[in-house]
Amino acid sequence: MNVMTERKIIRNKVGLLKLAEQLESVSKACKVMGFSRDSFYRFKELYEQGGEAALQEISRRKPILKNRVDPAIEEAVVSFALEQPAFGQLRVSNELKKRGVFISSGGVRSIWQRNDLETFKKRLAALSAKVAQDGLILTEDQLRAMEKAREEKEAHGEIETEHPGYLGSQDTYYVGNIKGVGRIYQQTFIDTYCKVAMVKLYDHKHAITAADMLNDRVLPWHEEHGIPLLRILTDRGSEYCGNREQHEYALYLDLEGIDHTRTKTKSPQTNGICERFHQTIQNEFYATAFRRKLYRSLEELQTDVDIWVKDYNEQRTHSGKHCFGKTPMQTFIDSRHLALEKQLDRAMQHPVTVAETA
Repeated sequence: MNVMTERKIIRNKVGLLKLAEQLESVSKACKVMGFSRDSFYRFKELYEQGGEAALQEISRRKPILKNRVDPAIEEAVVSFALEQPAFGQLRVSNELKKRGVFISSGGVRSIWQRNDLETFKKRLAALSAKVAQDGLILTEDQLRAMEKAREEKEAHGEIETEHPGYLGSQDTYYVGNIKGVGRIYQQTFIDTYCKVAMVKLYDHKHAITAADMLNDRVLPWHEEHGIPLLRILTDRGSEYCGNREQHEYALYLDLEGIDHTRTKTKSPQTNGICERFHQTIQNEFYATAFRRKLYRSLEELQTDVDIWVKDYNEQRTHSGKHCFGKTPMQTFIDSRHLALEKQLDRAMQHPVTVAETA
């Protein structure tokens, strides 16, 4: 209970005593304030004995320290939580028994709660902090637990990205069937760090169009800014996945040396960054553009889309994780040095010798 809440409770009790004096009736005062007569006389006795300090919340339970587990057992439970962060309370109890430490699963949870370790996420955070502070070397179990947490983050749309160019997200969006133009598909690319978006329209969706998007728009932009694209995230659609030896998109990624990450099966939210962008461009551009203008060709629509995307990147502020209210392009400019530093680090770690270039 915080100090403000406690003061409010004391003020209500003192108010009850003073109201009874003014009304000269305990019954009326209790009825107005919502207290029983027994409570009134208990408050009055406490107030007469110790003043306002005696009116602190007397019903609040206080921990009975003598009922707590031995400090050595508590220390063993906390240490094991960092040693095996993925284990649940029952398994921790069973494993500790093998070591001669006897504590129930409920006791394990109580210790976790006292030490802010009651969830897998909190135990991993504590482990990360300890590694950073003490320079510990992680065991295989700890590495597996951290990898599991990373996969769960990606499954819920939380993407690990370190700098511009580290991970791009690509997806296909069906715009609609426009009279005189036919079916329109949008290839979308978004840098997951700075949120810079690129869009190109096609009249079909195939692996060749997905590869053309990278070749025509994405990679030239990265080359212009001196930053390579290291990895790309897509769903498992046929335009992105197939026989590695015959699939145009897979062959193109191999040719350019770009790693390919696919979303988790039945988890479209993994690529949620593109899904959110599709909702934005539908609401802010397509929904009004098709009412204002009759498009006669794909190129005509592409011209207007390019104007909107330029405004999205350079004028529209973004509330993304790394943007902090800046535009995607400004975020890229401010964070470009991170990619250049990482690029230099990789070059230092893997120097190219004269023999390799010969």
